[in-house]
Amino acid sequence: MLPPVTDPRIIVGADTSDDAAVFRLSDDTAIVQTVDYFTPIVDDPYHFGQIAAANSLSDIYAMGARPLFALNIVGFPMKKFPLSLLAEILKGGMNKAAEAGISIAGGHTVVDEEPKYGLCVTGLVAPDRVVRNSTARPGDVLILTKPLGIGIITTGIKARMVTRETAEKVIHLMATLNRRASHVMVEVGAHACTDVTGFGLMGHLEEMVAGSRVAARVRASSVPIIEEVWGLIKEDCVPGGSRANKAYADGFAKWHNDVGEPMRLALCDAQTSGGLLIAVSHEKADQMLSTLKQAGVEAAAIIGEIIDGPPCCIFVEP
Repeated sequence: MLPPVTDPRIIVGADTSDDAAVFRLSDDTAIVQTVDYFTPIVDDPYHFGQIAAANSLSDIYAMGARPLFALNIVGFPMKKFPLSLLAEILKGGMNKAAEAGISIAGGHTVVDEEPKYGLCVTGLVAPDRVVRNSTARPGDVLILTKPLGIGIITTGIKARMVTRETAEKVIHLMATLNRRASHVMVEVGAHACTDVTGFGLMGHLEEMVAGSRVAARVRASSVPIIEEVWGLIKEDCVPGGSRANKAYADGFAKWHNDVGEPMRLALCDAQTSGGLLIAVSHEKADQMLSTLKQAGVEAAAIIGEIIDGPPCCIFVEP
């Protein structure tokens, strides 16, 4: 067990499993920093670079911050693949960073057994404008900005069980920045936020309610889910990470009997570059949702609410 961080300038550390660290520079300026990388989620190196960069940037957006610049993190099997493949990965990351309005100013590469890529991203935020994952309040409405099912679909892509159209749709979804959703969240005003990635919706919501010392209610039928997911679940095409998430969620989730196993797996599906999960006051929820839609975040949906109750408990209704 590592000792706790005691530096008073660190506004957000690792204690609540938040999306990025926040370091106060002055009364009106704080640095936000995150690092994320992973092995290829798709075969195309350019798309892999785009997705990895979007995923890394998402942590900055989830904190309500503005990215400033990034550094590449690369593991690459030099003897196994040509350098032209690495160039495509880096090009994808560079172009996605440019879309976010930032530059990649360098980085570090090591020889590895398989490709790995991601970014260390530095951002900026006012200390009093940081959006944490641990400040949700009873009565808040929960809004999700991207549909679930990415992990199941990408597993289907690897197994050649999905159509080209579905694969392209999900690649586009993963490569879509959470920038617009973040801007709306900051503009309208949110109490808490996190992005939905490897632990799935249920896992990241559990971190939110645990840190906030509250409970939550999710209406399963309101959660946006990629339609092709259901056929893949029926064919038992579900990644191990999603099954592990579901086994963990069984320890804190109160599943309604009418919420079947396929829906439970979808709610626990491990996402890559998923959407933002935003907790906003009931009074601002309709404004938040309509502004998200106007900004082009078309999949945004109200999926539940924060409630008083046993901390870490999530009630899942049909």
